[in-house]
Amino acid sequence: MRICHVITRLIIGGAQENTVLTCRGLAERGHEVTLMTGTETGPEGSLWSTLADSRFITVPLEHMRRAVSPIKDFRAKSELRALFDLMRPDVVHTHSSKAGILGRRAAAEAGVPLIVHTIHGMSFNRTQSAPVQRAYRWMERRVARHTHAIITVADAMIEQSVAARIAPRERFVTIRSGMEVDQFAPDAESRRHKRRLWGASEDAIVIGTIARLFDNKGYDEIIRAMPEIVARCPSARFVWVGDGAQREAYRRRLESLGLLDRVFFAGLVAPRDVASHVRGFDLLVHASRWEGLPRAAVQALLCEVPVVSFDNDGAREVVIDGVTGRLVRYGDVPAMAAAVVELVGDAPARSRMGAAGRDRCRNEFDWRTMVKRIEEIYLEKLGCDACR
Repeated sequence: MRICHVITRLIIGGAQENTVLTCRGLAERGHEVTLMTGTETGPEGSLWSTLADSRFITVPLEHMRRAVSPIKDFRAKSELRALFDLMRPDVVHTHSSKAGILGRRAAAEAGVPLIVHTIHGMSFNRTQSAPVQRAYRWMERRVARHTHAIITVADAMIEQSVAARIAPRERFVTIRSGMEVDQFAPDAESRRHKRRLWGASEDAIVIGTIARLFDNKGYDEIIRAMPEIVARCPSARFVWVGDGAQREAYRRRLESLGLLDRVFFAGLVAPRDVASHVRGFDLLVHASRWEGLPRAAVQALLCEVPVVSFDNDGAREVVIDGVTGRLVRYGDVPAMAAAVVELVGDAPARSRMGAAGRDRCRNEFDWRTMVKRIEEIYLEKLGCDACR
């Protein structure tokens, strides 16, 4: 098949890593694959350097930007339409909100036989104003008319989409966001090495977080929970993996609370180095206000590190309360602090939950499983006539 994937930008992030692995896998399975993406990057880092030896073609989109811009958006759609007219793909598969809307419109205008979209996280969510949410719902319904299949990374995304009347339930399918699971496994020597670099003693309990340092990733909630955690757990230390616009603001808040010396800022980490950091954790805290399905939680569980998470979107599909970690009500900071304190003081529970998490995740989140299922969707749908 001739397959085009479209995404807004190639920053370091779950949707982007998922998309690159999908393109890689489909190319290795013999398909002619092109990835189209905007060139915009940011403090999150970029995946462009990882594409040098890829077996698929990457086409930079001159006008594709993350921010809403009517003129640039019109030009980006026109750019995509011209590319689709030239290449005549069998499949156009879009990712992320902006590329999903513009790419599907352009593909429909070009008469592409099969149009697929992956929801990595809802385009409308609790962090937005009501008018913005209504606008995104309206646009998603419009482009869903042209979409033959909508893939979600979590069952929660199907429930939210159907409730918002985006498309009929039968047009959705959950395919877990794949990752290179072989890279994520416990390793005692790697763990000791990383903890030495962090200055964490053998008896320290390292509480890790992997997320961009910006408002919606839950660092405000974590900082609010930290005084209680530290007061009850003197051995607790925190490692934050990621970078972003709020870094200095968070440092100032920690300093004002007398907690700055408790936190190691690991900064921006290349995807290939994430596993070595996760192995150094004793538990991971995920407090994001908005998520599809948290890849960081899966990566932690693959390394047998249990997770404390808000019950948010797809989190409950991997963080099974009392089995692979602790799941607390969204936004309940005291409950999150209590769950962290509980696991800090219970090493057997951490070990048991971590092992259960690895058993649950190692097959379900293998990127090769994801690619195979996506290919099956393409083949199945290309045997159908058109969207109903």
